Amino acid sequence: MKNKKSNILSKLVVYSLLLLGVVVFIFPFIYMILTTFFTEAYQLPKPGEVLTVKPNLENYDRVWNEYKFYRYFLNSTLVAGVAMVGGLFLGAMTAYSFVRFEFPGKEILFRAFLFTMMIPLVLAIVPQFTVIQNLGLVNTYWGLWLIYIGGGVVGSTFFLRGFFETIPKDLEESVIIDGGGNWRIFWSIYLPLSKPALATMAIFSFQGTWDEYFVALTIIKDEALRTLPIQLMMFQGQHASNWALVFAASLIAILPVVIIYIIFQKRFVQSGGSDGAIKG
Repeated sequence: MKNKKSNILSKLVVYSLLLLGVVVFIFPFIYMILTTFFTEAYQLPKPGEVLTVKPNLENYDRVWNEYKFYRYFLNSTLVAGVAMVGGLFLGAMTAYSFVRFEFPGKEILFRAFLFTMMIPLVLAIVPQFTVIQNLGLVNTYWGLWLIYIGGGVVGSTFFLRGFFETIPKDLEESVIIDGGGNWRIFWSIYLPLSKPALATMAIFSFQGTWDEYFVALTIIKDEALRTLPIQLMMFQGQHASNWALVFAASLIAILPVVIIYIIFQKRFVQSGGSDGAIKG
C-alpha cells in the first residue's frame, strides 16, 4: 500500500514539474502572440493587459502588405526549398556511394567531409565569398545555393551514411535479378526505406537555411533579393519601439519552420525501419 502511494506521489511530482516546464516554455510564446493584437505597443504590455486584448490581424496585415514581407517570405521559401532538396538529394547519393562502393581513399575522403563540419562559419565565409565572386555569383541566389547545398551535402552524407549501413544488402537481390543497376537500387530501395531519416534531415536543412543570416547578408546586396532574416533584422532596427509590429514580423518568420516540423515530425527516425521491410 505504501509503495502504491509512493508511486502515485512520485508520478504526481514528475507530472507537476513537466506541466510547470511546459507553462514556462509556452508562456513567452503566447505572450508574444497576444502582444501582436495591440494596435501599438511602444512598451511591453503587462501580463494582465495581454489577457484582455481583442484578437485582430491588423499588425500581420501591415507587416505582410504595407512592409512587403510577402516578397521576402517568397524569397526565403525559394532559397530554403531549393537548398533543402538539392542538399538532401546529393547528400543521399554521396552517402550511398560511401556505403555501396569500395574505392581508394574512401575513409580519408569521408573524414575530410567530417573535418569541414568543424570549420567555423566565420573562418569559411572569406574563401567562400572569394569563390562566389570569381564565379560572378555575388548578389544571386545561385551563390547562396552553392554554399547552402555544399554545406547540406556534408551534413546529409554524415547522417545518411549511418542510416544506409543499417539497410540489409539482401534487399538488393530482387532488383539485381530484374536487371536493375545501382541507380535503381538507390531509387527503389535506399530512398524509400530512408524516408524517416530524410524527413529528419529535411527539417534540419530547411530550418538552418531559413534562419541563416550571415552568409545571405554577405552574398545578397539587392533589396529585392533579400531573404526574410535580413529584412527582419532591418525591420527590428527600424521599428524597435513598436513591439506589436516586431512580434508580428517574427511570428511570420517562424511559421514555415513550424509547418515543416508538423508535416515531417511523424517521419522522424525510428528504429526498426529496415526490419519491417525484411519481414514484409
